[in-house]
Amino acid sequence: MKPQYFLIVIGTITLYFLFELFSPYLKAMIVALLLAVATNSFGTYITAKIPSKFISSFIMTIFLTFVFFIPLLYCLFSFATLINNIDQQALAKMLTKFESWVALLPNDFVIVKEHLMEFIEKINIKELIQNLLSFGANLGKNSAKFILDMVLILVFYFFFNFYSTQLSTYLKSVLPLKREDASALFFESSNVMSVVLYSILATAILEGFLFGIFISFFDYDGILLGVLYGFASLIPVIGGLIMWLPIALYEGFTVSSANALIIALYSIIIISIVADTFIKPVIIKYINLRVVKTKANINELLIFFSIIAGLSTFGFWGMIIGPAMVTFFISIVQLLKKFSTDAQNDDINNLKKTI
Repeated sequence: MKPQYFLIVIGTITLYFLFELFSPYLKAMIVALLLAVATNSFGTYITAKIPSKFISSFIMTIFLTFVFFIPLLYCLFSFATLINNIDQQALAKMLTKFESWVALLPNDFVIVKEHLMEFIEKINIKELIQNLLSFGANLGKNSAKFILDMVLILVFYFFFNFYSTQLSTYLKSVLPLKREDASALFFESSNVMSVVLYSILATAILEGFLFGIFISFFDYDGILLGVLYGFASLIPVIGGLIMWLPIALYEGFTVSSANALIIALYSIIIISIVADTFIKPVIIKYINLRVVKTKANINELLIFFSIIAGLSTFGFWGMIIGPAMVTFFISIVQLLKKFSTDAQNDDINNLKKTI
C-alpha cells in the first residue's frame, strides 16, 4: 500500500472518531462559526479600535449576548410565566363575544358564518388550557438544554473570534486553491452572510422597537411583544400580521373596537408601509455600502425559505444555519463566476498574443 493511501485510511478513521467525540457540540460549534464569519466585518472594526484580540473578542461576545440571546431568554421565561397564568374565564368570555359577533354577520356572508360557527363549536376551553399547560411544561423542560446550547455557542464564538487570524490562515493553506482564490472565497462568504445577518437584525430591532413601544401604551408587555414582532418580521408579507392581528382581535372582542382599529392602523401604516417599505431598504443600502463595503443582493423570499427549511431540519438554530448555508452556496457560485470570467480573459489575452 502506498503511504498516501495508508494516511487517507487512517485519516478517515480518525475523522470518524473525531465526529463521534464532538457530535454533542457540533451544532453549537457550527452556529458559533457561522456567526463569527457573519460578524467578521464588525470584528475587524472593533480590532482596529482595540488592538487587544482578547478584549475585542470579549466585546463582540457580550454584544451578541445582549442583541440576540438575552431577548430570546426573556421570551422563553415570559412564555413560561404567561402560560402558567392563563385566565380560563377571560378566554371563555372572549369566545362568547366572538360567537355573538359571528351571529351578527349579515346573510351575505352565510358561508363564512357557517364555517366560523363550526370552528367555535369545536373549541373546548378546558382542553385548550390543558394543551397550553402541557406546552408550558415541555417548554420549561427544554429550556435547560436551550440555555446550555446558548452558553456553548457564546464560548465557541469567543474562541473563533480570538483565534480567527490563525484559523483563517491555516484553512487557506490547506484548501486546494490559490491563496488569493481562498481569500476571495472567505471574503465573499463573510460579505454575503454579513449582509443577511445585519439586515435581519436591523429589521427585527427596528420593527420590534416600533411595535413594542406602541403596544406598551395598551398595558401589554412591550419588551416581550416587541421581541416577538422582531422575529415575526423575518417572514415576508405576513410576518407582522401574525403579531398585531391576534392582539387587535383580542382588544376588539374584550376591550373596545377603537383600540383594535388603532392597533391595526398603526401596524399597517407606520410599520408595514413606512418602516418596512421605505426605511428598511435605506438600512439595507447603508449596510451594503458602509458596513460590508461590497454590495450583495439577496432575495427576501430566498432568505425566508432558507429560515423555514433550517428550522424544520435543524430546530431553532436552523434559523441561523439555513440562511448561512444558502449564502455560502451563493458565495461559491459567485467565486465560480469569477473563475469563469478570469479564464475567458486569459483565453482572450492568449489569443491576442498568438495573433
